[in-house]
Amino acid sequence: MDGRSPPLAARGRLCCHCVLVELDAGGLALVDTGLGLQDLRHPRPRLSAFFLALVKPEWREAMTAVRQVQALGFSAADVRHIVLTHLDFDHAGGLDDFPNATVHLMQEERDVALRQGSWMDRQRFRPQQWSSRDRWRFYAPDRGESWYGFDKARPLAGLPPEIALIPLRGHTLGHAGVALQGREGWLLLAGDAYFHAREMDVERPRCPPGLRLYQWMLEHDRRARLLNQQRLRALIRGHGSQVVVCSGHDVEEFERLAQRSSTRPAGQASG
Repeated sequence: MDGRSPPLAARGRLCCHCVLVELDAGGLALVDTGLGLQDLRHPRPRLSAFFLALVKPEWREAMTAVRQVQALGFSAADVRHIVLTHLDFDHAGGLDDFPNATVHLMQEERDVALRQGSWMDRQRFRPQQWSSRDRWRFYAPDRGESWYGFDKARPLAGLPPEIALIPLRGHTLGHAGVALQGREGWLLLAGDAYFHAREMDVERPRCPPGLRLYQWMLEHDRRARLLNQQRLRALIRGHGSQVVVCSGHDVEEFERLAQRSSTRPAGQASG
């Protein structure tokens, strides 16, 4: 599944990347939320039996985004904005933990998630996690600005231009990456546009068969997904010194960027 665990390991390892941003104007912005406190306390019916059996989450309250935010010395109320790559249960489960946050997402993502048009959509999009719906802010896919060859980058209301949604249709119809500019350049959290770091190898992209099957099983638009993977590799090839690209689940990418084990929450003493 992950291409790294020992062959006889019972399961591979994935994580969910969430990025916390301190805003110059005050407060915090959070990119994706992972699973939330209510998911841990009441996994059924918030999460589907299908995905509970398939992915077997590790139920550690300290690893939820809200507990990690608190461990860093902030409060849930300090999170003023949440930017979502998409509404899958493992990216949006923690929305309920941040009751003051405006939630930014692509309009098409909202539309397809509410439609619940297929059995798989009903497993992955969980309205039980969406008490925040009156605070959602939507962005149309047909408007935006150019960003390193991506034509429809969307600045977000109430957030600085250093944070933008980058449409990356495929995994879901309203799936997006989130671009963040810091002092050393840009970080593009590509969400589930790809799942394994080696998929972004510009010379010989490859993916473990288990993850390849998982991506196929969940994709809404295969052609768009594969095209956007090509575009991401082109971005790395042409602008890798200015833009760091990471996916939403690869453990190796997370540990390289966070400079800590994916099993240790932020704010926890290393000793």
